[in-house]
Amino acid sequence: MTPPLKVEYCGEWFTVDGSIEFGIGREAELTIDENPYLHRRFLLLRHEYGMWWLVNAGALLSATVTDASGLVQAWLAPGAKLPLVFPVMHVMFSAGSTTYDFTIHLESDFFDTAATAQEAGGSTTIVPVTLTTSQRRLVVALAEHVLTQNVPGRGTIPTSAEAAERLGWTMTTYNRKLDNVCEKLDRLGVQGLRGGRGKLATNRRARLVEYAVATHLVGPEDLALLDHNDPVNSQDGELSPSP
Repeated sequence: MTPPLKVEYCGEWFTVDGSIEFGIGREAELTIDENPYLHRRFLLLRHEYGMWWLVNAGALLSATVTDASGLVQAWLAPGAKLPLVFPVMHVMFSAGSTTYDFTIHLESDFFDTAATAQEAGGSTTIVPVTLTTSQRRLVVALAEHVLTQNVPGRGTIPTSAEAAERLGWTMTTYNRKLDNVCEKLDRLGVQGLRGGRGKLATNRRARLVEYAVATHLVGPEDLALLDHNDPVNSQDGELSPSP
C-alpha cells in the first residue's frame, strides 16, 4: 500500500494517493493560477520504484526544492526528477513576475532527516553566505512581497526599477549590487543565476528570491532593513563583477 502524500497550497490541502499522476500547473489536478507564463502541467507527483518523485514536466521553468530546515536545496530543471525523501519539502518556482510556493508532506522519513536537521540547529544555512548590509537590503527588497504573505502561496517580484526606487538607489547602483550578489552566490555553486559562460541569467531576480527564501538566507525578520538607509559605495567588501 502506497502511503499518500499531502500537498498544501494557499491554505488548501490535497491528498495524493498514487492511483494517478498528480499534476501541478495552470490546468492540472492542482491548478495554481491562470498565469499564461505557467505550463499547463508543470510539476508532477509520481510513485515509481517504491518511492515518490517530483518531476519537472515543463520545457522552460525550473523549481527550487528544499527540506523544511532549508539546509538541503535542489534546483529542478526541465526534464529532471527528484526523489522525495524528507517528511516536509518546500517547492518554489516563478512564472513571469509571480513566485509560487507549496509544501509536500510525506508520512515517511527515509533517512531520519528530521533528527539530523534538528541537531544542526536553526542558525545554519545551506552555504556560508555573507552579505553586506546593502546586499541584504537588495535581496529583501526583491523578496518583500513573498516574505509579507499572510498565507504562503504566491507573491510578486518587483521590476528592477521598482526595487531600485524602494531602496532609494539609482539604477546604476542597483544593477551593480545585483551583479555582485548573483556572482557571489554563483561562485558558491548556486545554480540558475547565470545564463551561460560569462553571462548573467535573464530571470536571475526570480531565482535569487527563490533561493534566498527557500534556504532562509533572508526572512520576515529582515524586512526592517528596508526602513533604514545604509551608505552605498564601492568599498563595502563586494566582489568585482567578472569581465
